[in-house]
Amino acid sequence: MGQDQTKHQIEKGLHLYQSNQTEKALRVWMRVLEKSADPAGRFRVLGCLITAHAEMGRYKDMLKFAVIQIDTARELEDADYLTESYLNLARSNEKLCEFQKTISYCKTCLNMQGTTVSLQLNGQVSLSMGNAFLGLSIFQKALECFEKALRYAHNNDDKMLECRVCCSLGNFYTQIKDYEKALFFPCKAAELVNDYGKGWSLKYRAMSQYHMAVAYQKLGRLADAMDCCEESMKIALQHGDRPLQALCLLCFADIHRSRKDVQTAFPRYDSSMSIMTEIGNRLGLIQVLLGVTKCWMIQKELDKALESIEKAQELAEGLGNKLGLLKVHCLCERIYRTKEQQRELRDHVVKFHECVEEMELYCGMCGESIGEKNNQLQALPCSHFFHLKCLQTNGTRGCPNCRRLSVKPGYV
Repeated sequence: MGQDQTKHQIEKGLHLYQSNQTEKALRVWMRVLEKSADPAGRFRVLGCLITAHAEMGRYKDMLKFAVIQIDTARELEDADYLTESYLNLARSNEKLCEFQKTISYCKTCLNMQGTTVSLQLNGQVSLSMGNAFLGLSIFQKALECFEKALRYAHNNDDKMLECRVCCSLGNFYTQIKDYEKALFFPCKAAELVNDYGKGWSLKYRAMSQYHMAVAYQKLGRLADAMDCCEESMKIALQHGDRPLQALCLLCFADIHRSRKDVQTAFPRYDSSMSIMTEIGNRLGLIQVLLGVTKCWMIQKELDKALESIEKAQELAEGLGNKLGLLKVHCLCERIYRTKEQQRELRDHVVKFHECVEEMELYCGMCGESIGEKNNQLQALPCSHFFHLKCLQTNGTRGCPNCRRLSVKPGYV
């Protein structure tokens, strides 16, 4: 298959894919991969296969094609191709919750400075790295990366990237419980979709609606949450977007649990768990298991709650997801307090405070914890964040956290 024929077949596959004929598109692209003698064409078709498998939640296949693409890039001996293939390798590992590998591949991308494509891709690299740091609950570095990605988006007038970063910032602020910002950023993403997204994939609309649903649920605006989640789920079902279906099912379950409708929540959690397991979203599985634990606690089935939470703890430890572990210790504390098991209770109280210290989840001004309840937060330029009211009351001549770190003995 020559260069022109390769190009024609890739375009044919794209047309099929955009018409929701995904399996036909995949067959066309696989034929190109098998028969084309054009390395640049093979590189491009591998990019199409990586994107398609990412959207279907076939993350192991996504990784497989990303590895082949690296070899093709080396064959082409072109730094631009190599940068792009390392980004795809980073994104594949991010989807599989291999966060340390993601960060490592992102750093490789950023070290390849001076290539034409690196200047265009640095925003996407920063976004992927931010998502990985968030998966590890390293909040300051995550925020730093998201803000870099946002700067790249603004400088390049890249509205799609800005939309994706806004959704990640929504997720970031959901985790540290500033629910006003958790809602503001996906609303901003939805505005970008309405203003600029006429030719975009519907996944951008679905993504912003899902993140709005999560924020509304946390704020107790359950009717709004249900409306946004239903719209997101509708698009996810139309496009066979399994990862988003799993997240929507989790959100539906959380909404029902918030209404104390445990019987309706349980099957939604089960369906979400099934898809999360199938696609390998272990971070999502932790959220499902925490939700199931809370349902058992509502029903006062404390032994069943402990069974779920042990699985969540195992996953969180395996991923290095410190916020997941903090939530595990918090729920265990409540369970063992009710069961009046003092030794286990003390053990989880100690571990809970160790997690808070490790993640620096406290305000460097008032010393109170961050992420325990809904609170307005404000980040300084160094990406350390504080209670907004503390900054307004005390003002700041530099970051107190950075000052403390600089005087730690042996600090490098």
